[in-house]
Amino acid sequence: MNVCIMDGCVACGACEAINSDVFSVDVIAHVNDSQINGNEQDCIDAALVCPVNAIWIEDI
Repeated sequence: MNVCIMDGCVACGACEAINSDVFSVDVIAHVNDSQINGNEQDCIDAALVCPVNAIWIEDI
């Protein structure tokens, strides 16, 4: 699974609240790629709750 933060992130922190091992937020959200495996459902949940649809997921 590939997870990316797209332009338009407003740094609301919703993704980080779901899983702070995968997502961290400062000016925008960032993805810790090494933490995605085993946390795929949290990535999907974060993408679903993102208020600006800035989380893009590609299932590889």
